Amino acid sequence: MREFIIKAFDESADVKRRFAQDHADKIAQVAQRMGQAFREGRKVLLFGNGGSATDAAHMAAEFVGRYKRERAPLPAIALATDIAAITCIANDYGFEALFARQVLAHGQKGDIAIAISTSGNSPNVLKGIEAAKSLGMTTIAWTGGSGGKLAGLADYAFVVPSTVTARIQESHITLAHVLCELIEDQFLANQA
Repeated sequence: MREFIIKAFDESADVKRRFAQDHADKIAQVAQRMGQAFREGRKVLLFGNGGSATDAAHMAAEFVGRYKRERAPLPAIALATDIAAITCIANDYGFEALFARQVLAHGQKGDIAIAISTSGNSPNVLKGIEAAKSLGMTTIAWTGGSGGKLAGLADYAFVVPSTVTARIQESHITLAHVLCELIEDQFLANQA
């Protein structure tokens, strides 16, 4: 059992190291873009299914609350948290319209959309990012493996070099924390 535990942590660390090496410059670019959007009064819409939905909610909470430093709340909305909207849209328009409908309701040009799908092929996530693009939002994909269709649709694609869902999600939440810290530091630096 001990060997299994150590191997799992080693694999997670290795995937994260490779991901950071591949994407560090792009992470910095996205942090700057998101910080600029927040300074301009824009918002971030985040969406995904299952564990990706909770990653979206986690990151939105870090912006609306705080990550590490005391600051003004930043506007971020996780689109899988409103059960009334979810059940209404799924019932009336189908589950594939779940995120697109909300993006069209809440998004506008200059806002940021973060679409999260470990496979990159979730139909409702793909429709959500397409809706964001139609509004002129900056689109960011978090995915894994080959990136699926999602990676090709986004302005910025973060593809974790693994096909194991757990390893992908572990990298995604680390990405969320790194972005939160960079954006918070940037936002506060510009408030001084």
